[in-house]
Amino acid sequence: MASKDKQGIEKNKHFVRSVEFAFQGIKTVFQEERNMRKHVLFGSLAILAGFIFQLSQIEWLWLLLAVFLVLVVEIINTIFENVVDMVTEFHFHPIGKKVKDMAAGAVLLTALFASLIGAILFLPKIYQLIFR
Repeated sequence: MASKDKQGIEKNKHFVRSVEFAFQGIKTVFQEERNMRKHVLFGSLAILAGFIFQLSQIEWLWLLLAVFLVLVVEIINTIFENVVDMVTEFHFHPIGKKVKDMAAGAVLLTALFASLIGAILFLPKIYQLIFR
């Protein structure tokens, strides 16, 4: 008895619609989350620096891994925040706070990892540029 009448919701079976929904999710997190916009800005600057410093293929892989990992973890953090807010109806709950804090900690660790990758990739190149 899988009918469309089940509250008017049916599982999406079309790939194109699924992709549209995914892009809408990315657009939503970008519009609603200030930190996501900051991560995109810093990630874009790192990618621009990659072009300027002519990174090798392996350096590009590390840089892109770091940038996209931060973006993905920020999206997951936002998901946790929204689910906690939905479940608690925006009221404080100690377990909800733990969940939000842990998700934020995951973003922090990922951002620190990305910063370390950036330092490993770019500091030697900047040093050579200045002192050569």
